[in-house]
Amino acid sequence: MLIVAGLASLLGCQGLSSKPQTQGAGQLTPSPVSISFGNVQVGTNQSQGGSVTNTGGSSVTITQVTASGSGFSVSGLNVPLTLAAGQGANFSVVFAPASTGSASGNVAFSSSVGTLNVGLSGTGVAVGALTTNPTSFAFGNVLLGYSSSQTETLKNTGGESLTITVANISGAGFSYSGLNLPLTLAPNQASTFGVNFAPTVAGVSSGSLALTVSGSSTSVDIGLSGDGVTPATLTPSPASLTFTNVQVGQNSTQTETVTNTGGSNAQITQVTPSGTGFSVSGITLPVTLIPGQGTSFSVTFAPQAAGNFTGNVSITSNASNSNLNVPLAGSAVSGTQTTLGVTTPINVGNVVVGTSGTQTGTLTATGGTVVVSSVNLGGTNPAEFSVTGLSFPVTVTTSQPVSFTVTFTPAATGAASATASFASNASNSPTSANLTGTGTAAPVHTVALSWTASVTEGVTSYNVYRAVFESNACGAYSNIGSTPASTTTFTDNNVTDGTTYCYATTAVDPEGESAYSNIAQAMIPAP
Repeated sequence: MLIVAGLASLLGCQGLSSKPQTQGAGQLTPSPVSISFGNVQVGTNQSQGGSVTNTGGSSVTITQVTASGSGFSVSGLNVPLTLAAGQGANFSVVFAPASTGSASGNVAFSSSVGTLNVGLSGTGVAVGALTTNPTSFAFGNVLLGYSSSQTETLKNTGGESLTITVANISGAGFSYSGLNLPLTLAPNQASTFGVNFAPTVAGVSSGSLALTVSGSSTSVDIGLSGDGVTPATLTPSPASLTFTNVQVGQNSTQTETVTNTGGSNAQITQVTPSGTGFSVSGITLPVTLIPGQGTSFSVTFAPQAAGNFTGNVSITSNASNSNLNVPLAGSAVSGTQTTLGVTTPINVGNVVVGTSGTQTGTLTATGGTVVVSSVNLGGTNPAEFSVTGLSFPVTVTTSQPVSFTVTFTPAATGAASATASFASNASNSPTSANLTGTGTAAPVHTVALSWTASVTEGVTSYNVYRAVFESNACGAYSNIGSTPASTTTFTDNNVTDGTTYCYATTAVDPEGESAYSNIAQAMIPAP
């Protein structure tokens, strides 16, 4: 008993009874082991939560939960409560000070394994004297390099004058202004001052403004929080647009994307093109972009005369780069100078249904350079054809034709056709090519076997065996059929495309079956 009493003394605030514990017995463990409320104004209350867990090896029954100490109360547990091994339960403790000064106490959990105590502490401050409005500040998002200010009101709600002697502020970027100390407030008198947040680095900041009243050993704390964010920045993609050899009287269109790569919202209020022949479409203003969001619009070059032209798209916003310019350049050629030629027809030929066949086509330019901007498929069976090998826009010169690939993937047997229409700045745009192909059924493969009749008398029949040839060897043989002695041929109708087989025969007479004949191989073509 002396050893157990010594352990109880060492446990301190845990307060476990001297009841002996056996290996595997239940044990209550609190989290946290103590609860501190800090400063709480008299007349108000603050709640904190905790939990108690059975960390032992058998069940524990909590029979009573009581709180002691001025201003403390406990709730959330209905007793008696049995906790299995590993099971926990939550509870809440409220501190409602009735007077200023420090208070302490504990929550006692009486159980089948003894009593567990969780220490409590708190301080009641400023009995209805100094009140703050608001009690905390949340500045939200503030751009780096800028500041945000809010107003704090201090009021003496007590019956005697009080004097604020010290104001300590903590947290990166926070400051106050207009508070001249010492500040004496008569009963019901109020005073206001400013609280500022001016972040210098991106990220969340927190802190507090601690006000000390003369004669008090504690402070009234005002919580502070804010988030420093980088300014909105607009980034264009591509950084510039170039239109090459557009025919007079025709037009060419490219897409421009603007993305907000900053840390705050950006609002685009104006998108204005300049330069002869350039225009903008596809955007409705104003447009607000959150961080990481982008918007796209179309830029069109429609020259009315041959020559080289420059301009830009001016993007006006509230971003850090509020006047963003995207340079534009375009060259125009006479409409009678260039034509685009394309191979036609392009016949892919016979292709087995479910597979694909290809054929090559060629784009040529006559009279000057042609820029091909796109290709569209139409006609009777456009879904069975595709055009690949071109990365638009494609430049075709008079000395350098450009090849492309037509792929035909028939969905059914029979003739199929489509039309490939190439859009360009040539005078004969769009330029079309006829695509054709024929879908055919897959061939059916069989293996015809024959062998020399056995010279042994009394043969009644022959057995045919087959194995799959893989890893440079014939696998296990299986019987796939028999013939009478008068028949020395056999057809294997059940074969798989792309597989190689090994074949052997045996002769059968009343006394049994011979060994395998010599081995023959047959390779079935792949589909």
